[in-house]
Amino acid sequence: MSYDGRKREPVTLPVKFPLLLAQGVEGIAVGLSTKILPHNFNELIEASIQILKDKPVSLFPDFQTGGLVDVSNYNDGHRGGKVRVRARIEEIDKKTLVIRDVPFGVTTSQLMESIVKASELGKIRIKSPAKNVSAVVDNTAKDVEVLVHLQPGVSPDVSIDALYAFTDCEVSISPNACVIIGDKPHFVSVTDILRVNTHQTVQLLQRELEIRRSELMERLLYSSLEKIFIENRIYRKIEECETFEAVIETIGKALKPYRKQFYREITEDDLIRLTEIKIKRISKYDGFKAEELMRRLEQELAETEDNLANITRYAINYYKDLQKKYGKGRERKTEIRAFNTIAASVVAAANQKLYVDREGGFIGYGLKKEEYVSDCSDIDDIIVFRRDGKCMVTKIQDKVFVGKEIVYVSVFKKNDERKIYNLVYLDGKSGISMAKRFPVTGVTRDREYDLTMGNPKSKLTYFSANDNGEAEVITISLTAQSSAKIKQFDYDFASVGLKTVGSGQYSHEVPRSEDHPENGRCVDSGRGRYLV
Repeated sequence: MSYDGRKREPVTLPVKFPLLLAQGVEGIAVGLSTKILPHNFNELIEASIQILKDKPVSLFPDFQTGGLVDVSNYNDGHRGGKVRVRARIEEIDKKTLVIRDVPFGVTTSQLMESIVKASELGKIRIKSPAKNVSAVVDNTAKDVEVLVHLQPGVSPDVSIDALYAFTDCEVSISPNACVIIGDKPHFVSVTDILRVNTHQTVQLLQRELEIRRSELMERLLYSSLEKIFIENRIYRKIEECETFEAVIETIGKALKPYRKQFYREITEDDLIRLTEIKIKRISKYDGFKAEELMRRLEQELAETEDNLANITRYAINYYKDLQKKYGKGRERKTEIRAFNTIAASVVAAANQKLYVDREGGFIGYGLKKEEYVSDCSDIDDIIVFRRDGKCMVTKIQDKVFVGKEIVYVSVFKKNDERKIYNLVYLDGKSGISMAKRFPVTGVTRDREYDLTMGNPKSKLTYFSANDNGEAEVITISLTAQSSAKIKQFDYDFASVGLKTVGSGQYSHEVPRSEDHPENGRCVDSGRGRYLV
């Protein structure tokens, strides 16, 4: 009851719309945290209707900041899921990029700071268009507009990938839906949350209809009482009563013949309410209008009873009306798209130079007095081949020791199957020269791989790195002490099959002369080609 006892107030104000999923929420409590991403208004309503129809649903986040989102790993909002959100970047011209949207949770200031920081670290090449003008300009007003000015000759496409790889133009968000259901916290999916909310909405709608039914029945009851009280002139019978108790008793006796018309017993409060009818209302009472009002109430009561009997249909219509009333202008703002994984090493700007000290065994971008190899970035991996037949991949540093007698050093590109390495090594145990041909696609960083049979004192006698997988022909010269008649001949690496970097046991023996009858013949065996 209200403070003065004249009206009734609601105990709770439950919401009949999945506001939790529409707005999203993030917080932490005692040992528990939650992160629920916002979803689209119309999509939530359509999904609720699908749930009521016992059909499968799928929900994906939608952010007011727009942009692009990859939901391939969303996992329905469960713990362990992840979404990648990107800004929308467009190319104005060859020297200027414009950012139209920002990722969810990122401000334009944070975005600009991350771009400037990446530029200072040399990961992105941007340049001020004029003096006293920043390379990153924020023209945001009603809509987001951040201009990024590129250095001359820099590819806009590569720069866009670099912005996604090194700045807040792309962020990763991990949802963690933890909600209280039945007074206990539960880790659930967004579909489960919507399903619980939808069934709760049905219950609330049913409770509202039940309350409305009670109100209509009460109004019908009072209208009937009022009609009987006035049309049968019961109000005149109380004129001679001397006490209020006598008035109530007189009205009660006069209504006894009509009690079968009422759905419940008539209480003293009902009788007191009849005594409060003003004389003016009695004098202007219109029986036809009263009958019309009662017919409308009966019609509405019948409609309410029908809705209660078909509560699912009523709930679906409720959602449809909600969408019709509020859905316009609430279309999806974030575009769902599958992103390609951008390798940072591919799009990183070449902000360092690689040097090598072959004899000392050092590589790095700090050895500026040593042999220059190539430009590189400060996040690149470097592959090194040594004279002792060892190979390793290590991260570029200012100066790092990788082993003496370096034969080859270069920037390592992971999963590059086109680059083929050809080599010949002298086996330290047998003294036989072996040939090998292989790519290096993926290795463990800072681990040494032995390219030989693993015997001590083995060493490389020939090495080549071919970007397009060429198999060159080399000339082999035998020593004067060799008993072979032909002491110089060609050897084609095309005859050697491609193997893995660590498969030294599959090396091919280099024959003393290539299948010359004077020197014998070569046959294939499990370990390569041997002279018979």
